[in-house]
Amino acid sequence: MNIEHQYLILLKDILDSGLEKEDRTGTGTISMFGRQIRHKMNQGFPLLTTKKMYWKGIVIELLWFLRGDTNIKYLVDNGCNIWNGDCYKKYCKIAGAMEEPDYDIHVDDPGQNCTRLMTQQEFIEQIKTNDEFARKWGDLGPVYGKQWVEWECPPMTPDEVDYPRTVNQIQNLIEQLKTNPDSRRLMVNAWNVGELDQMTLPPCHYGFQCYTTEMSFKERIEYWTSSIGKSPSYGKQFNDSDLDERNVPKRKLSLMWSQRSVDTFLGLPFNIASYGLLLEIIAKEVNMVPDELIGNLGDVHLYKNHIEQAKEQLTREPKRLPKVLINNGEVDNNGVPFTKSVLDGYDITDFELVDYQSHPSIKASLSN
Repeated sequence: MNIEHQYLILLKDILDSGLEKEDRTGTGTISMFGRQIRHKMNQGFPLLTTKKMYWKGIVIELLWFLRGDTNIKYLVDNGCNIWNGDCYKKYCKIAGAMEEPDYDIHVDDPGQNCTRLMTQQEFIEQIKTNDEFARKWGDLGPVYGKQWVEWECPPMTPDEVDYPRTVNQIQNLIEQLKTNPDSRRLMVNAWNVGELDQMTLPPCHYGFQCYTTEMSFKERIEYWTSSIGKSPSYGKQFNDSDLDERNVPKRKLSLMWSQRSVDTFLGLPFNIASYGLLLEIIAKEVNMVPDELIGNLGDVHLYKNHIEQAKEQLTREPKRLPKVLINNGEVDNNGVPFTKSVLDGYDITDFELVDYQSHPSIKASLSN
C-alpha cells in the first residue's frame, strides 16, 4: 500500500473517529493521537495525486531550510507564500503594541485621520521591495533552517560568549553517512528548547533520523540495470568490481521524521513530499539508493474549516505516483556530469518532476 492510500485512510479515520478539540488558532479541530505512515521510494515519489500539489513551494521551502535561512524574503522572492501569515502576525503583535506610530512600519490613513498597521498585502510588498524592511521584519527567529545548519552551542570558553560555536547538523549527517553509515546517531534535531520562545512558530516537524542497509549483489544489479534501461539479465556478465567501477551504490538509505502537530489536509501532504525530497537529496549526496520514508505523527488533526475539502478528496481515485530527477542531464564541456552538493546549494532548476498527473487542487485556508 503506497503512501497516498495510507494518507486517505488516515483522513477517513479522523473524520470517523476524531475528537473535537480547541486550538491556538481559534478554528477548532477534530483530532487523533499517534499514527505512522511508511512508503517505499521505489513505488514512486510521494507527491499526492488526489489533489494537485504545490510542487514549487515544496522545493523552495526545503531549499530555504537547507540554506539555514529564517527570513521569508527568499520564499517571497521565489513565489512561496506559506509563511507569510506567520510573519505578518508577528509584525502586527509588535507594531500594534507601539504607543507612538513609526512611519517606517505604519501607514498614514488620511481618510480616517490616523495611522494604521499595514495590511498583509502591503506588508509582503514591503518585504519584496525594501531590503532593510525585510531584514528587520521578515525574520521568523531561529526556526528550522537555523537549527539544521547553525545550531548554537553553549559557550565553553570566554570567547564563545561573544562568538558562539555553531554546528551544521546537515553537514555532520552527510559526513557520518559517508564514514560511519551504521551509526545510530544519524539525526538532525530542530527542537531547541533554549530558543523556542524566540521562534515565531515552534517546529511542527521537529527532527529526523537516517538508517542505512547494505545492498545485495542482486539488488545492485537490479538498481543499475533499471537506471540504464536494461533488463536484469544484462547484469549477469558483471561482478561487484564491475559495479564499483560504475559507482553503483552499495547501500540503501531510509529516513524517518517526527512531527508533533500534523495539519492533515494542508500540511501533511506538503511534509510527506518535503521529506521525500530530502531523502532523495541526501541519498544522491552520499551515493545511496532512497529506500523507505517513515513519518511518526503525534497530534493528527483536521481543522474544522477543512472537513468538506477532506470529504471531497476521499471521493477521488489515486493516480500513479511521479518521479523526481535531481540535477539531471547537466554536463561540462567534456560531457562529464556536474556534481552539485547540497552543501554548495541547489536551486529550483535542479529538480524535475516527471509524469505527475493529479486531480485538480482543492482550495483551503491556512490556520495561523
